[in-house]
Amino acid sequence: MRKPFQRILVSDFDGTMTKFDFFDLARRDLPSAADHDYWQDYVSGKITHFEALAGIFGSIRADWPGIENVLAGMQLDPALKESVERLRASGWEIVVASAGCGWYIERLLAQAGVKLDVHANPGEFAPETGLRLTLPTASPYFKRETGIDKCAIVRAALARDPDAVFAGDGRPDLAPALLVRPERRFATGWLAHHLKNIGEPFRSFETWSQIAAALLEEPSC
Repeated sequence: MRKPFQRILVSDFDGTMTKFDFFDLARRDLPSAADHDYWQDYVSGKITHFEALAGIFGSIRADWPGIENVLAGMQLDPALKESVERLRASGWEIVVASAGCGWYIERLLAQAGVKLDVHANPGEFAPETGLRLTLPTASPYFKRETGIDKCAIVRAALARDPDAVFAGDGRPDLAPALLVRPERRFATGWLAHHLKNIGEPFRSFETWSQIAAALLEEPSC
């Protein structure tokens, strides 16, 4: 019997539940109609993170087989479904917080038979228009910089569970990661490297199922 939710895990998706980011694979493998580097504009402070992704994703010019190849190439953790089921049975609520696009997140989760509470930027793909992102202005976690405000999601989780856990890998994950206690902070990729550089403790991981296994080893409440 599933226990009532007692603890909360807020997790990024790209590079956290998957091995690779949609962003990286799309830039590398898919044709683009972009006439300049949106990401460099973001890094240099000229545009927001959301505007950079919207520009890059909207410039994709790929057919359905091409986009499906990229989704498969993201490599969703093959143990995700089992890990989610075991965590839920132990009283864990799992929330996905992503500055990416809900279109591919929901698509990959559905293919794996996993249903989660997902907060991400809405979008829709068509070969003629690319992956068109829209700002989630109706979301209680809306933030113009990234679309979805991961910090607001983590704060809401902490209000219900002071021991809430956060897991992530990229730049948008730094601020929310610093909101939770160091022993409740899981990091990989850019996030792990940056936390190490600034002297902030964290728990490293390679796959999302490793996070689940670590949490399942903790004493029950």
